[in-house]
Amino acid sequence: MKNILSNRLKECRKEKRLTQNQVAIYCDITEKAYQNYELMTREPKLEILIRIADFYGVSVDYLVGRTDVKSINKKSVH
Repeated sequence: MKNILSNRLKECRKEKRLTQNQVAIYCDITEKAYQNYELMTREPKLEILIRIADFYGVSVDYLVGRTDVKSINKKSVH
């Protein structure tokens, strides 16, 4: 999971042409913390991972490699 997460974090950030600092500010973490996630030296807590996924507009499942589908399908549950 770590390698996939690292690669997808970098990919999403570069696609949006953002700096690590810009992502960190949105997620209310330090730039160093975000760098550690991209370098695979630390894994984000679930709360942070959800913020990052929301920021990039992708699912947590995409970030961790459970799916290759980026988009989030918002379906109502009955």
